[in-house]
Amino acid sequence: MSAVEANRPGDRPPLGRNDVAHVARLARLALTDDELDRFTGQLATVLAHAADVAALDLDGVAPTNHPLPVHNVLRPDEPRASLDRSEVLAAAPDVEDHRFRVPRIGGDSP
Repeated sequence: MSAVEANRPGDRPPLGRNDVAHVARLARLALTDDELDRFTGQLATVLAHAADVAALDLDGVAPTNHPLPVHNVLRPDEPRASLDRSEVLAAAPDVEDHRFRVPRIGGDSP
């Protein structure tokens, strides 16, 4: 029996409110009765979709991690001349001791 055949939705009992309550307890979540009812339906929908995906016949389909070919669009990392320090500081709004001067953040710490 294949993994797909072993995971068909009809082979296991439907997800119940007690199952969701058990998982909630394991996760240390305190759920109200309304939340248990809502999450039971939502989780059952998610698991049904997962079962539909698991039931697909994917024999002959190559595994992929991206639907389109991915190419590096970055330029090669090559050293080159940097900006002139005096020109950059001349364009700055405020300079102190040949550095950018910025407003202090986070109080009066040195």
